[in-house]
Amino acid sequence: MLARTALSKGITAHRLSKNVTFYMNTASTDPVEKSEEQKPLMLLLPWLGSRPQAVAKYCDIYFRTGFDVLVVESEVYEFLWPRWGLQHGKRLLELLNSERFMSRPLLVHAFSIGGYTFSQFLVHISKDTEKYHALTERIKGQVFDSLVVGSLETMATGVGKTVYPRMEKLIIKASMLYFGMFKQQTVGFFNASIDVFWNTPVTAPALFFFCENDPLSQAKALEELIVYWRKRGMNITTKKWNNSTHAGHLKRHPQEYLTTLQSFLHSLNITPLKAKM
Repeated sequence: MLARTALSKGITAHRLSKNVTFYMNTASTDPVEKSEEQKPLMLLLPWLGSRPQAVAKYCDIYFRTGFDVLVVESEVYEFLWPRWGLQHGKRLLELLNSERFMSRPLLVHAFSIGGYTFSQFLVHISKDTEKYHALTERIKGQVFDSLVVGSLETMATGVGKTVYPRMEKLIIKASMLYFGMFKQQTVGFFNASIDVFWNTPVTAPALFFFCENDPLSQAKALEELIVYWRKRGMNITTKKWNNSTHAGHLKRHPQEYLTTLQSFLHSLNITPLKAKM
């Protein structure tokens, strides 16, 4: 992905599979820092149809902060046929449990429907929380940017707007017809993943970026989720704007976004982190 763009100095890209790229941040190596096995790893889950240049901006933030970054892209068919989405989540789970990454503290930054990919990952963990307890404990923080929440139609709208904007209305109608025809293979899986997300086995502190005017990331639905998580005892930070852009808050409100993100990261005490982004 970012291999097609200019990489920051000291960053090396390793393509692990078609949709997974590991960016090793050799520029952050320092004798006083922890060993490579204990260096924090950022799991970045971009939005559907994201452009490399856009994702690179977020990666650069984490490179400057001292993270290695693992970018795991999703494809529309994984959303339209949840069984494939579950397979994608299973591969991600196995990767994070592999020898290469199994000792690394983790953070998650999911954008838009990237949160759906994360929920598919959580579905597998929820089936055997004891087995994956060490993995969930390694997740030190979660960032959700423009998380797609609401009805199934909201998710279908997200696909239309982000992947096929010129045919948005047609895609929404076709998607809803498709979900109706294959309800047993789709809707049931969606409902299960939504339930797992609400009752997530990952209780690390979470930061939500959202706005009032985003039809794909409905503020009211998000606030209900936030209240529910806080009642579960989770530490939640929020940054809401009255007016912004879906998965575009960094571009619209750069200073507020970076200040909020930096404060959140440093509250997690996962040193070593650079002082500034």
